[in-house]
Amino acid sequence: MRIFKGLEYPVPMWYRIRRNFACVLLGALSGTMASSQAIQGRGGITLPSPPAVEAVPVTDDYFGTKIQDNYRWLEDANSPETKTFIDDENAYTQRYMEQARIRPQIADDMDALEHVSTFTVPIERGNDLFFEKMLAGEDQASIYVRHGWAEKDKRIIDPAQLSRDPNTSVDLDDVSRDGTLVAFDVRQGGADESTVRILNVKTGKQLEDELPSGIYLSVAFAPDGKGLYYSRMDQKGTLVYEHEWGARVSHDALVFGKEFRGEALGPSDLMEAGLSDDYRYLVIHIDRGVPARRVDIVYRDLTKPGSYFEVLIWGVDSRFSAVYAKGAWYVSTDYKSPNWRILKADPGVMPDTWTTVVPEGMDAIDGFNIVGDKIYVNHLHDVKTETDVYTLEGKPAGNIAYDGIGLVTTLAGQTTDRYGFYSFESFIAPPAIYRLDTLTGKREVFAQPKVPFDSSQYDLKQVFFTSKDGSKVPMFIAGKKGLKQDGTERLLMTAYGGFNLSQLPQWSPRAAWWLQAGGWFALPNLRGGGEYGERWHEQGMFSHKQNVFDDFYAAAEYLIANKYTSPEHLAIYGGSNGGLLMGAAITQRPDLFSAVDCAYPLLDMLRYQKFEQGPHWMTEYGSADKEDQFPYLLKYSPYQNVKKGTAYPAVLFFTGASDTRVDPLHARKMTALLQAGSSSGRPVLLHYSVSGGHSAGVGVEQKIQDATDQLTFLWTETGQPSSPK
Repeated sequence: MRIFKGLEYPVPMWYRIRRNFACVLLGALSGTMASSQAIQGRGGITLPSPPAVEAVPVTDDYFGTKIQDNYRWLEDANSPETKTFIDDENAYTQRYMEQARIRPQIADDMDALEHVSTFTVPIERGNDLFFEKMLAGEDQASIYVRHGWAEKDKRIIDPAQLSRDPNTSVDLDDVSRDGTLVAFDVRQGGADESTVRILNVKTGKQLEDELPSGIYLSVAFAPDGKGLYYSRMDQKGTLVYEHEWGARVSHDALVFGKEFRGEALGPSDLMEAGLSDDYRYLVIHIDRGVPARRVDIVYRDLTKPGSYFEVLIWGVDSRFSAVYAKGAWYVSTDYKSPNWRILKADPGVMPDTWTTVVPEGMDAIDGFNIVGDKIYVNHLHDVKTETDVYTLEGKPAGNIAYDGIGLVTTLAGQTTDRYGFYSFESFIAPPAIYRLDTLTGKREVFAQPKVPFDSSQYDLKQVFFTSKDGSKVPMFIAGKKGLKQDGTERLLMTAYGGFNLSQLPQWSPRAAWWLQAGGWFALPNLRGGGEYGERWHEQGMFSHKQNVFDDFYAAAEYLIANKYTSPEHLAIYGGSNGGLLMGAAITQRPDLFSAVDCAYPLLDMLRYQKFEQGPHWMTEYGSADKEDQFPYLLKYSPYQNVKKGTAYPAVLFFTGASDTRVDPLHARKMTALLQAGSSSGRPVLLHYSVSGGHSAGVGVEQKIQDATDQLTFLWTETGQPSSPK
């Protein structure tokens, strides 16, 4: 239910275990370099054969099964050979882009869609509102303050004043209790690492105190504003520290970590430290893995110097998220309730004895918060957000109605506030932010940027299709009103399917361009997500990952059968865990798709856990280092399932050197392997950014260029096939 600051899940898997494996794929992938055939893209694009890449076989033994890896050497990003490979592949991709006639038009269109004003939901301190805003024409968002609802916005932190690099970004972390200090991240490109700095709002000057580059999962000011608490993650684990102004960071006091109650805390235990809204308690949530298989919560009474941490919940294999309000703990949990419920907690005892405030229902709870003296609960009714309001005793107190289908954020605000804020958006509705008066229920617009997109021209609907095993799966489809359904139109489909993350219709300039250009856009809600609670998630993890892929193929087959499109006009894209989904689609159903954008992907599932943040995800995928999990990972791992001589679709692998979450080695190795293995004559390209990475942070101009390349490829490769010469 909670996502740590700066640490999202891999954006972007499994089948029943079968033990009758012989030597798999040996010999099938033993080519030494790319095919010598010329490559024929659509739209009249022609390319020579891909750059030659030497195959240097390395063989691993997994419990008696030998697996050959021809491109292990590409795992070393710093070797001269790998750098040459990247340069050659980027040049090869550039040759493609230079021939694509539609690219200049896409660049102009994306410029208009991306160069618009954007806002974030504000943090309220007294009458002051703190938020991020980017004006049309700027490269990055700045941090602003508004001293009163009707006052003008004042820029207080401008990333352009911090660095000449347009890919330097800032993120608002926290605001002190009295509104005089602001903590913010400074990030380079798309890396997960950042530095944390402090601004005195009254003087406009930064404090000398600065937290050095690292992965910070939380930052929170101390009650008196004379320091802050932060949690920082490295390869050894997460630790929570207290920093006092003027002290050396190396001397910061360790507050929590390493072990508690005799239990060691390790690399997969992620900690988020925050303060209760009345600033009495320091509250630490400990997520065991990503996604968490268990969440522990401890707290310390800051009004009692020298006090120890007390337990709210510990050692229960379920997930919990707590809010302290009006002298009581309110906790959402999936403990004996896969669709979640909200309880009033009695610290230190089992939740069986806690009082139910909001019971589990047919619809999964997708987030809750307490603002003022009311509980605001987002439910997903067939993946459509409905927000119900309750008193602190759990009595119904109304609801919030929304105009149409879309993504609605959980109401933001404190238990001590009168007002809360939320945003609404969809594929066909740009984001708008609203302020809600919790006393009267009145809503006002906080920010609604002007975007060159006429929502009235488009429809967004939901359909249901049947997956391979008979499961009913929902899907959102958007398109221009009156768009033909005769199988001749292009369609772009994306999905995720993992980590208990629900996928709702969210505004995307790239999707908006596709719709404006006359194509269909689709999002199926695959198993592995949280759309229908924990059971839906469990059906798409570990050995059940193949369900995710089967759901995706069934969605494509539904769209084809209902003549939204046809295989030659069907494009797909996904990132991270969604990039793994793309890899499976390429290797398992190459006949079903014409063009694939595989971004920041996990592809070598036998070795993913050895790199970057991979170890955290073993609670979702498993590990090939375990004998009982190796077989199902091998069964679907895209890198091990490329078969030489197969006619694969056109593929663009998209990654960046600053991805410190999913190692770019996956994209490098898979590019070389697929270029050598495909017999279709369709392009297989690698787009390797020197500044981009997994996290947000690149400037608008870089976003435009990246989106233009991706859309150019997908639109071109779903057009009519070129006539044979």
